[in-house]
Amino acid sequence: MSEKKITGILNRVIEIDLSSKTVSTISISMDQRRLFLGGKGLGLKLMYDRLKPGIDPFGEENIIIIMTGVLTGTSAPCSGRFHAVFKSPLTHIIGSSSCGGSFGRMLKTNGWDGLIIRGKSPSPISLQIHHDQVEFLDAKDLWGKDISVVQAKIGSKENETIVIGPAGENRVYFANAASGYRYLGRGGLGAVMGSKNLKALIVLKGQYKTVPFYPEKFEKLKNRANTYINRNPMSLLMRDFGTAANAEYIIKNRMLPVENFSFGNHQKAMEITGRQIKARHHTKHHTCKPCSILCGHKGMFNDSVNTVPEYETLALLGSNLGIFDTNFISLFNDICNEKGMDTISAGGTLAWVMEASKKGLVDIDLEFGHPDKIIRALNATANLEGFGKDMATGSRALSGKYGGKEFAIQVKGLEMAGYDPRGAYGQGLGYAVANRGACHLSSFPVVFENLLGFLDPDTIKAKPEFVKFFENFYAALNSLDICQFTGYGLTLETFLTRITPKAVLAFLMQQLPSFALSLVDFSIYPDFFNAVTGMKLSSREFMIAGERIHILERLMNTIEGIRKADDTLPDRMLFESMKDDPRKRCVPLSPMIDKYYRLRGYDDEGIPKTSFLKKLNL
Repeated sequence: MSEKKITGILNRVIEIDLSSKTVSTISISMDQRRLFLGGKGLGLKLMYDRLKPGIDPFGEENIIIIMTGVLTGTSAPCSGRFHAVFKSPLTHIIGSSSCGGSFGRMLKTNGWDGLIIRGKSPSPISLQIHHDQVEFLDAKDLWGKDISVVQAKIGSKENETIVIGPAGENRVYFANAASGYRYLGRGGLGAVMGSKNLKALIVLKGQYKTVPFYPEKFEKLKNRANTYINRNPMSLLMRDFGTAANAEYIIKNRMLPVENFSFGNHQKAMEITGRQIKARHHTKHHTCKPCSILCGHKGMFNDSVNTVPEYETLALLGSNLGIFDTNFISLFNDICNEKGMDTISAGGTLAWVMEASKKGLVDIDLEFGHPDKIIRALNATANLEGFGKDMATGSRALSGKYGGKEFAIQVKGLEMAGYDPRGAYGQGLGYAVANRGACHLSSFPVVFENLLGFLDPDTIKAKPEFVKFFENFYAALNSLDICQFTGYGLTLETFLTRITPKAVLAFLMQQLPSFALSLVDFSIYPDFFNAVTGMKLSSREFMIAGERIHILERLMNTIEGIRKADDTLPDRMLFESMKDDPRKRCVPLSPMIDKYYRLRGYDDEGIPKTSFLKKLNL
């Protein structure tokens, strides 16, 4: 079949009903494209128009939406991404997950910008998509199998897959879904797929090729973007050491989660840094296409070549459980990847159980620093064996049943990522107000507070402004779809930022945050949108789109009942200092929340005001 060219986008989404085994096509208007960009933004809009409030996340009425962005399928750097949106069984609000890899690119070769999955199959199935055809394949022989076994059986060079493991089938609340060696990790997408008896999605190679509307402009932008990335210090650190490059900075400021966020450092902490892992495990690049940062790595673990655990996994399944042997952490990571569980929530949940056991709230043989017990607990959770059935519900549900809410390290039901906010107050605010829960990817002010040193981590000043900025910016990036890590190079290497002394930048950011943020040049992103689609989009319109997307998600969550009381942190972060912190820091959240609400246009309960919604065309 001859190759056909897509000039940027086709604005076509395929909708599949598992109950009736029917297929239909949905068209995306150009107005929707301009307002919501693609990826996460369009996924949320499609979900908002279709999802009934209050539905059971495991019920037939839940919807899974997988969307690509306008850059998906192009050679733009770090654009091998796609996004999933669903109602989360872990949080009971809107769940979303971004994923690297080539599934989105392959979907687009079939002429689809996204897909919607409705209903429930009466028996285990896989969906296979090729052009306009969808096959409903019997998956009974795949049910119960680990992820790599299924991938080996159904995968090929001519297709890309999304697969769940036994944890998803068993509806572990934090079950994930695998696309190659990348994961739709947070919020329980795997469990939602399992509730629909959907074992796998298979997309065969199609006949379409994505080409930019303005090819010459696109090539110039691509070259400039790669130049920025290739000279940016943070990008180069990630290229050398992966996301574990963050660990040294976090350890230095005593905000590494150790033993359920009780401590901020440990005498063995440096053993889980990227520098040590590279030297000890002889790592090489193992990354997505097309990628310029090259943060993915593989190395020798337990006498075989394996993927290097991400920083979050090293922290939550490592130091947070009292484990610093990277071979053991790699083994825990393998179990989660095979069974299909989010490593952050798995680590956060097991850490709660360890502390609860120590305090006599639960009766289970699970202790900090004992790898053999962790292995048994992870397998028990995935298979719902014994107390694993309780652990499969996550730390919020566990603490609600047995007590110990004050040391359940979660927000809105989502376990916290690997940055203790007592060492970075802006990150504390970011966790508290993040739409999907304690998420470091909703906003990431810790990069300025800790990694780059532009903001004082131990003050509330300027933090609401930066949290709002990061939320809008990342919502827009996740809708293009392009990797958030490009933000280092594509904003900090632009002319004005590059020539301004760091001391001046730090002063402006800390003392005049609104002015400093107005000077940030991120025009390369809307320029990419224009080069691919032919649609003009200014920098201001790009950021307003990001704000619109973020506020839409907040609105959907308030419809599900989210209020100000939910925008908080665990008591441990608010009232207890880390046991080894001489400064006795706690997060002063309340004044930051109040200012953040004013900046956001929320009322006193955290609900977006009607006048503000109208202003954003919502």
